[in-house]
Amino acid sequence: MDNHAAESFAAQWGLAVWIEDKGRKILLDTGSNGDFVQNAEKMGLQIKDVEFGVLSHAHYDHGDGMEAFFEQNTQGKFYIRKGAEENYYDLKGEEPKYIGLKKGTLNRFKDRIVFVEGDYELFPGAYLIPHKTPGLEEKGRKVGMFCWRNGAWQPDSFAHEQSLVLETEKGLVIFNSCCHAGADCVIREVMNTFPNQPVYALIGGFHLYRSEDWEVEKLADNIRRTGIQKICTGHCTGDRGMEILKAKLGEQARQLFAGMVLEL
Repeated sequence: MDNHAAESFAAQWGLAVWIEDKGRKILLDTGSNGDFVQNAEKMGLQIKDVEFGVLSHAHYDHGDGMEAFFEQNTQGKFYIRKGAEENYYDLKGEEPKYIGLKKGTLNRFKDRIVFVEGDYELFPGAYLIPHKTPGLEEKGRKVGMFCWRNGAWQPDSFAHEQSLVLETEKGLVIFNSCCHAGADCVIREVMNTFPNQPVYALIGGFHLYRSEDWEVEKLADNIRRTGIQKICTGHCTGDRGMEILKAKLGEQARQLFAGMVLEL
C-alpha cells in the first residue's frame, strides 16, 4: 500500500509493506483501512499467513488497518513500541487535526499486541530499533506534530517510532515508514547500533512533502555521505521530494508504489 499504485491496485495516503525474510512473513503497517488486504490478494498473498505484524509508529495512516488485519489473521501479534498512545495531532492547519490511531485500538486489541522496549529481536536476524537521537522534540515542533498530554501540547519526540532492521547477505536493510527524525538520522542510528555491519538499503517514507527544496537537497547529500547503497521511498516523501532525490542520487533512489515487488 502506498500513495502511488500500479494499475488495478488501490492507492491511499498510507503505507503497508509485505516482507519475506529467512522464510518468515512480516507485515509492516496496515495503511489507513483494509485496502491492503485486497492489494495483497492481487499479488497472491494471504494476510492470514503473516507471522509478525510491525507498527512503525502510532499514526492512523499506518495503523488504522489493524482491525482488518486481525479479522484476516488469527495467529500473528502486532509489535508496537512501548509508550505508543492515541494522542497525536498535526497543528500545521488552522485547527488541530487528530492523526493518531483510531481511539480504542490499543485497548481493543491488547491481547494481540506486544509492546516492545529497547533493541528488540523479532527473530534471529530481524530487529526493532527505537530512536536513540536526543532532542527529536524539535523535529516534531518543526513539522507541526504534537501530543496532547497532561493538559498541554507537547512536541512529538517520536518515541513511538521504530525501525525494522534485517540482516541480509548484502548488509543491513532498514524499513522506517516515515523517517520523521530524518532518513539520514535513521541510517546513522542503525549504523551506531550495528557498528560492524554495513547498511545496504533504506525503504520507507521520508516525510518531505512539506520540505523546502534546499532541505531535500541537503538530506540527499547527507544520505550519500552515510555510504548506503539503495533507498526506496514513497508515501510521505512527496512527488517533489522524490524528484529531487532522484536528481541528486540517480539510480540509488527508487520510487515505492503499491503492487511493487522488490528483491534485495
